[in-house]
Amino acid sequence: MNAGTAGTGRGELSPYDHSTLKSLLGAWALAACSRDESLAVELHLTDCAACADEALRLRDAVGLLHQEETLDLDPQLRSRVLAGCLDRRPARVPMPRWAGPYDAETARLDALLRDLGDGYWDAPVELRWYEEKRVAREVSVAQVIGHLCAVDGLVASALGLPLDELPLDPARRTEGYWATAHAVPGAPLRTAWREQGRTLVRTVSFAGRGTGGLDVPYGGFTLPLRDAFLDRAFECWIHAWDIAEAVDYPYDPPAPRDLHPMIDLAARMLPIAIAGRRRAGLTASPARLTAAGSPGRSVHLEIEGLGGGDWYIALDTPGAPATAGEAVAHVALDSVEFCQLAAGHLEPERIAVGQDGDREVIRDVLFAAASLSRL
Repeated sequence: MNAGTAGTGRGELSPYDHSTLKSLLGAWALAACSRDESLAVELHLTDCAACADEALRLRDAVGLLHQEETLDLDPQLRSRVLAGCLDRRPARVPMPRWAGPYDAETARLDALLRDLGDGYWDAPVELRWYEEKRVAREVSVAQVIGHLCAVDGLVASALGLPLDELPLDPARRTEGYWATAHAVPGAPLRTAWREQGRTLVRTVSFAGRGTGGLDVPYGGFTLPLRDAFLDRAFECWIHAWDIAEAVDYPYDPPAPRDLHPMIDLAARMLPIAIAGRRRAGLTASPARLTAAGSPGRSVHLEIEGLGGGDWYIALDTPGAPATAGEAVAHVALDSVEFCQLAAGHLEPERIAVGQDGDREVIRDVLFAAASLSRL
């Protein structure tokens, strides 16, 4: 069949024979034809049933390619594949659920480092935290991984794993690690950090349920092991984000099932942080005495978005029950922004927050959240 020439109102098309038009169907389906070729193909399809059927099949195939979407893998693909595998064949030695976020975030950071390659180890990264004002320090990608390796060592110590002689304080330990390992090349450092993380996960998996309550020293305070793993997962994500931001690399938040327990840990630490700031004279709202075991004032903390939920934060006594009936304020924050605040990346005076109720109490909660951050 020959398409011949056809008038279109915009000039006439050059003649195309059937073979030529058939060969153009793939390009037409991909919208890669010139204007004249597209018009000729579309005119031909009105007369040739065989080519029309082929064009329809090609258009359907192009739709499966999802050209308009990114070709990057879904960041949650690993979690979904592992979950599917474990549904079919449960692990012989199951990993504690509270170790899952750490396992996922270390794997994601490891994948980021692999993608960046060896040329980025000296790239500058800004570490940020909050000490009544936002503090920043410029380090290298290698130093960020050294910092994670150093503080993960606190968890290793609690599990009885071999440990160096560095102090059991996160900041002093990091400084010591940087001083002793400054000449370690990036690739061996990444290997050491990754193997340490895998050892931690294997150890708690084989140790059983009883390990979750072990105390992990953090210098001035301790955390139960289950919370220390969440803390390490949170810091791994935040510093992976720091690295990605420094090298202009896209990096998504954790999966909601991993993000929620991290947010929960920060929310549970807020009453102690508020009490500490009150003892230091840094709070705006006055304390009120409550009878032992009785509920005191609380703040309704609403975290919106991925991994969010509702928490009631005790204001007067960290151990007092916090109930909706005693809430004197309501604070609403996006989940990722709340995490950035708790990491010292956002200043409490400038964060976008929905608020209702006692403004002094709300200020104390926001500043206490920022005070959770540290080097």
